[in-house]
Amino acid sequence: MTRRREPVPLVLAGARGHGRRHLDTIRRLALSGRVRLAGICELTPLSGPELDGFGAPEQSGDLAALLRSTGARVVVVSTPIHTHTALALTAADQGAHLLLEKPPAPSYAEFQRLADGVEAAGIAAQVGFQSLGSHAIGAIRGLVADGVVGDVLGIGAAGAWTRDEAYFRRAPWAGHRRLNGGDVVDGVLTNPLAHAVATALALDGSTGAGDIAAIETELFRAHDIEADDTSYVGITTTAGRRIGVAATLCAGHPDEPYVVVHGSRGRITFWYKQDRVLVQRSGHGPQESFHGRTDLLDNLLDHLEGRAPLLVPLPVTAAFMRVVEAVRDAPEPARLPPEAWSRVTDGEGAVRRVVHGIDGLVAASADTLSGFGALGAPWARTRGELDEQ
Repeated sequence: MTRRREPVPLVLAGARGHGRRHLDTIRRLALSGRVRLAGICELTPLSGPELDGFGAPEQSGDLAALLRSTGARVVVVSTPIHTHTALALTAADQGAHLLLEKPPAPSYAEFQRLADGVEAAGIAAQVGFQSLGSHAIGAIRGLVADGVVGDVLGIGAAGAWTRDEAYFRRAPWAGHRRLNGGDVVDGVLTNPLAHAVATALALDGSTGAGDIAAIETELFRAHDIEADDTSYVGITTTAGRRIGVAATLCAGHPDEPYVVVHGSRGRITFWYKQDRVLVQRSGHGPQESFHGRTDLLDNLLDHLEGRAPLLVPLPVTAAFMRVVEAVRDAPEPARLPPEAWSRVTDGEGAVRRVVHGIDGLVAASADTLSGFGALGAPWARTRGELDEQ
């Protein structure tokens, strides 16, 4: 007779905003009997409608107390960036395993402190880069290993998204590099389009801190914020390859972000939110495929049962954190001149800012692995020229 598996008690820290997506996942797993939502850590408790289907989980703004009273084995942390390290270490101190939203920390020093605490506690910690759960990652690595597109010359990534002006007013930390003397680093490359950076690094196989030789940044802002909303990062790996990521929240026509592997005999494009892959190579017609995806909370639970390795353990995000650190240490993002952008209002009355020509620049960057300055953007001149305006 098979013994019925008891559901794993779980606490969600941060249940609003992006945390609502985690609630949906937890609801699915609870319905299958795999987890039980034992508690929610929020400063303002969730209402009955927000907890539909969950009964009455314990609620508190004190994560440590909540973990002690519920005995939760797993914590999902989906809170502001600058709170990640403290909350994750609180979970580790209580022996609870982690699914931690990206970016795992706002600085490399905080990341290292977190990694040390996780190792000392002996817990499992998964970072929420959902794109790295895509089965397309392994498929693309296999294509590269088989020489389908020849030698890899470099990897580019493009993210052309939009966020309205209200997006940067949604929370006190939004759009900040620092808050109350602490790091936040809420830039386009480190938060909204962080998946583009992490996915490019993963496809290159350069995920460790020691895999990165050099990083250069071009950080700009059209919005009245402290952080960057239109940026480029160029990464040189210790293997001598080039990775370039261009991203904006000021696109004219937002599109699906993608990563492209440039080979000597073709290219592989991966639209990572769609799990869609397109192979283009000389002498062959284009080949498109769609792939499945493993949810990272499912994977964490499988790992705790001894049935699977973690897909995104903390060490796999070390190279990404090198990029976060480079953005953190870079000069303040340059304000784009008024003639470089315009305001537009959508059909629902939301006001957003569009950088002229940015959609084409982002795509050209992914094609050429070049920054905005090298592509001739009139506003992407030297720092001194911009500061003189």
